[in-house]
Amino acid sequence: MSTVSRRSASTPRQLARVGDRLSFIYLERCTVHRDDNAITATDTDGTTHIPAATIGTLLLGPGTRITHQAMSVLGECGAGVVWVGEHGVRFYAGGRALTRSSALAETQATAWANRRTRLEVARAMYRLRFPDEDPAGRTRQDLLSMEGRRLKDCYRRESARTGVPWIRRDYHRDNFAAGDAPNQAVTAAAQCMYGIAHAVVTALGCSPALGFVHSGHERSFVLDIADLYKTDIAIPAAFDAAADGLDDVASRTRRALRNRITDTGLLDRCVNDIKTLLHHDDTSDHQDRVTLQSDGDTHLESGRNYSDEVLW
Repeated sequence: MSTVSRRSASTPRQLARVGDRLSFIYLERCTVHRDDNAITATDTDGTTHIPAATIGTLLLGPGTRITHQAMSVLGECGAGVVWVGEHGVRFYAGGRALTRSSALAETQATAWANRRTRLEVARAMYRLRFPDEDPAGRTRQDLLSMEGRRLKDCYRRESARTGVPWIRRDYHRDNFAAGDAPNQAVTAAAQCMYGIAHAVVTALGCSPALGFVHSGHERSFVLDIADLYKTDIAIPAAFDAAADGLDDVASRTRRALRNRITDTGLLDRCVNDIKTLLHHDDTSDHQDRVTLQSDGDTHLESGRNYSDEVLW
């Protein structure tokens, strides 16, 4: 098995694009190690090899142990690593970015820092979610009301489609099993979507905290992005799983969601949507380059001493 010291770090162009990767893999009650460029998951049934560069998000559930070498290859490949709770319904921690450029993060921060452009991005997000309604000129309160009505309509529509009874959204933060089958499924689907969105956001180098609809949370932008696909991917997958009964509903929801994500090409869509929302020019995304800033927004090459030079 090769070691980190014997292998050069992959460049951004050598890494698999996030849109070409598996959406997510959930592991629990196993030991995760490394074998060359793959990670291995070992439990009582044996050892499974998973190529690290094909992973979008690795969800580590209860009972997992992961070695330093496994984390090093996942980090080098830009895979998102998320520590989650039982059934994947709690998010505890996340990993690093795939890109080595700060360009998209700077674009996001610039749009977020201006109240006018922040509202423009929020409106654009609602335009993606509700293409038959024009959010132009809408206030934030209007947008929130639109979202609430659409979610209620979506729950009723999926209930009628699948025959699963629906009363209301009933989320028990500290007791997942307290909800009925459709509520458990919706919760499990939402948490998986948050993990996937977190992986894409961080892989692109964006800040998870700088949200345009959500605010005040370390994952505000993650919640923004995950919500873009709630009504056409997450909720339908949840009701499909709930239609088969309460037993093992969380696992069936994850499988149904994974299939739907693959069939719809969600990772590519998510990447493109983020760049479109932020009006980002991605020509510099593959640069592995550090510069220094001087007055006038001039970028200088790093690695030089400028003490005796006139820069203006």
